[in-house]
Amino acid sequence: MTASSAARASAPDDQLDVRGLEEFWARHSFRSQAQPTRATELRPMLDVLGLGLEQTLTYLGDERPDFAAFRAWILQTAGEADPVKVARFHAWLDGAPPPEAVVRMLQAIDDAPAVLGRDDLAHWDEHGYVILRRAISAEQARAAEELLWRQVNATPDDRDSWYVRRPNGIMVQHFQDPAMEAARQSHRVHKAHAQLWGTSDLWMITDRLSFNPPERPGYAFPGPRLHFDMSLALPIPFATQGILYLTDTSADQGALQLVPGFHKGIEGWLENVGDSDPREVDLSGGAVTIAADAGDMIIWRQDLPHGASPNRTDRPRMAQYLTMYPADLTANPVWR
Repeated sequence: MTASSAARASAPDDQLDVRGLEEFWARHSFRSQAQPTRATELRPMLDVLGLGLEQTLTYLGDERPDFAAFRAWILQTAGEADPVKVARFHAWLDGAPPPEAVVRMLQAIDDAPAVLGRDDLAHWDEHGYVILRRAISAEQARAAEELLWRQVNATPDDRDSWYVRRPNGIMVQHFQDPAMEAARQSHRVHKAHAQLWGTSDLWMITDRLSFNPPERPGYAFPGPRLHFDMSLALPIPFATQGILYLTDTSADQGALQLVPGFHKGIEGWLENVGDSDPREVDLSGGAVTIAADAGDMIIWRQDLPHGASPNRTDRPRMAQYLTMYPADLTANPVWR
């Protein structure tokens, strides 16, 4: 049996019956003359399948698989697709109502008590970020922490194991695990995003982990420092980003760093940058680092400069990235 036929045998049609998947494969494996799919088209599909964006594009770019092999990789990586999530995705494509199970789930989020109080929301409006306390339980945070130790092949009591060279710096390219699903399925996380977006009809991103060890002789913080992840061409759409701390994290422990309130003046700032590259402007003078406890999540607006920070303690910063978004979220097609 050839590798291609073996892949077909391991990927029955009814397990990955997701519309647009073959077109996505063709565009991003360079087997089509068409332009790569826009992020607004591919993001919900990949999240329905439980795949990371960078994870998937890296696989397609490196391996150039045929479609059968791509389908087999999806099953091996993320398992069978959830039929309810697939039905929701297809309904969204058709402009049709979502499945009844999704309607009930969203109604439960709408009916749930607020998890962000008046002071939290005022802080969000003023500073552009908020801390969701106890996004997950201490036990769930500990399970994700233990997963992260395994993924970096290190142990808490062997400091030298923290500094094995990793190709992605502090980013840990691991996307699928039951321990990571606790946060993705958290009703508190969903409710917080619903309050900030003004709707519960949101989709959960499939994102990765982070391991930021302390600086020491021979090891300096590799970044990323303050940066933006979106185009700086105006107008900048509203969107959120988030990080979940898996251990108690002090401000000097490589914590999230951002510039509070920057969203209020970003348009004027961009207009006054002139010929300078706005991504090269040093904004560290207005930055703060955010301390929080294990299981707490920080959510911020995407138009805040943000990044990790140097870790000057004796413990690594351990975290999971996640956020939610509406399926019709669009990005400025002009990249600046």
